[in-house]
Amino acid sequence: MNHINLTIEGGVDKDGLPEAVDHIEIASGEIIGIVGPTGSGKSTLIGDLEQFAQGDTSSHRRILINGRPPDQEIRTDPRKKPVAQLSQNMHFLADMTVQEFLLMHAKSRGKDPALAERVISLANTLTGEPVRPDHPLTILSGGQSRALMTADIAVISDSPRVLIDEIENAGIKKQEALNLLSGEGKIVVVVTHDPMLALMTSSRIVMKNGGIIKVIKTSEGEKSVWQELARVDQWLISLRETIRRGEAVGAAL
Repeated sequence: MNHINLTIEGGVDKDGLPEAVDHIEIASGEIIGIVGPTGSGKSTLIGDLEQFAQGDTSSHRRILINGRPPDQEIRTDPRKKPVAQLSQNMHFLADMTVQEFLLMHAKSRGKDPALAERVISLANTLTGEPVRPDHPLTILSGGQSRALMTADIAVISDSPRVLIDEIENAGIKKQEALNLLSGEGKIVVVVTHDPMLALMTSSRIVMKNGGIIKVIKTSEGEKSVWQELARVDQWLISLRETIRRGEAVGAAL
């Protein structure tokens, strides 16, 4: 399963009232945001998407693949579930090197082992802390780990859908990460409070009291705001790298 379209069929909010949005269509290659205050139901929606809910969760939502309910094995067999997840709290526990991990993953997916080199190269475009093939996984920082997994999901993983839970403080280049994933034809759903991430999505799902209350399509005006935010973000990334290298900030401005 390489490319899929998803449909979210509306359920109910915390009070059992029908959601204001009947259904939402999401196409391959789209970046969709989920926004709302703490406790509004963002994590529940992410859970519904991860489980391919069929009216059997507290929200009573249904998730369809290409207009149809998913096969039961897709819901129950982790090896066949077409979803990958990224979160802020991500660290490796396996006692192996980056190269060994990538070769093992490529082999398990039936992919060309040479892809490991591309994964590492892409990971190093997302983080200012270089990832080397001989690095033990257990010494990678949070930013290195997320950069490596983002590149791995984009290149080696067969999962056509990526759920991202608040990566605004993840220590990676957020814009490049989302563009990398969506550029590979994957559906990217990101929970965020970050204005730049929210405005680089094609639309954002607004949550309140456990329910979807509306979907906002990103306007041309908002895209202009995003361009300004992206420019500032790139400047901050450059400034961060200047400080990391031990250089004077004034020399970089």
